[in-house]
Amino acid sequence: MPQPRTFTEQNPIRVFLLDDHEVVRRGLADLLDTEPDITVIGDAGTVDHALARGPALRPDVAVLDVRLPDGDGISVCRELRSQMPELACLMLTSFDDEEALLDAIMAGASGYVLKQIKGSDLVSAVRTVASGQSMLDPATTARLMRSLRADPVETPAVPSELASLSPRERDILALIGDGLTNREIGKKLYLSEKTVKNHISRLLAKLGVQRRVQAAVLASHLEQPEAAEHRAK
Repeated sequence: MPQPRTFTEQNPIRVFLLDDHEVVRRGLADLLDTEPDITVIGDAGTVDHALARGPALRPDVAVLDVRLPDGDGISVCRELRSQMPELACLMLTSFDDEEALLDAIMAGASGYVLKQIKGSDLVSAVRTVASGQSMLDPATTARLMRSLRADPVETPAVPSELASLSPRERDILALIGDGLTNREIGKKLYLSEKTVKNHISRLLAKLGVQRRVQAAVLASHLEQPEAAEHRAK
């Protein structure tokens, strides 16, 4: 188990900000930079800018707006963490959106806070995720996963869909269910990241879903009797 990471004034938490509103970015930077153990090393207002700048700056924590004009912070979280697995992502949003929370969990985010949060609480949240801890409440996460699994719109006819997957696709689906990024899946299965992406595109099409979080929910059915029987054949 990894040791909790510690930061000091000499070794501050390096924070990267993504928000499409300049005034929000400035406010966040001013708030965080006043803390002796936190330094804001860069910011971005678009997905493209964040993906171009983020990896070069090597932040410890990325504070990412969920809703952006050219995409969303959740996909940025997934992409940045595929390049920097140690990065802690804190999702920041104006919306108390259960679906966005689930997407954030599956993208590997360490926390999810509303923009209405008090400044002191946001500072605490940055320190919490920087140390390697999660800001995602396990009980809330479990409740959301249960409700999504029970939603007939989100969950198609599972056993027959799963039966169409190849053994490799089933392995990848199980790892998606564990919340791994494409890069982490590739390392585990000795595949290139591009190969993993191609497998995921095919398995999403076979499962009749469009989004990774929906596939993750279906991964819970892999251990059902029908799936186990199919795997044994």
